[in-house]
Amino acid sequence: MSTTNVTIRMDEQLKKQAEELFSDLGLTMTSALIAFTKQAVREQRIPFTLSRNIPNTETINALDEVENMKLNPEEYKGYDDVDEMMREILK
Repeated sequence: MSTTNVTIRMDEQLKKQAEELFSDLGLTMTSALIAFTKQAVREQRIPFTLSRNIPNTETINALDEVENMKLNPEEYKGYDDVDEMMREILK
């Protein structure tokens, strides 16, 4: 089977992080990209889900709770002393 060269551009830090990861997995950047490409061709799709960074339900609930705390601070206990807060939390 003949081979061909493929040139890609990516952020230098991303490349370094990817090379470290692939090395830990026993792969080179080339072998990792070939594995990705073979899987994509085999499945006839990108072999992972592409999506926007949408928060999960737990995060959405936490954000809603913070908004409620801002709107209704009298309903929530506040602390002026970290040590007091920690003592109460660790009871």
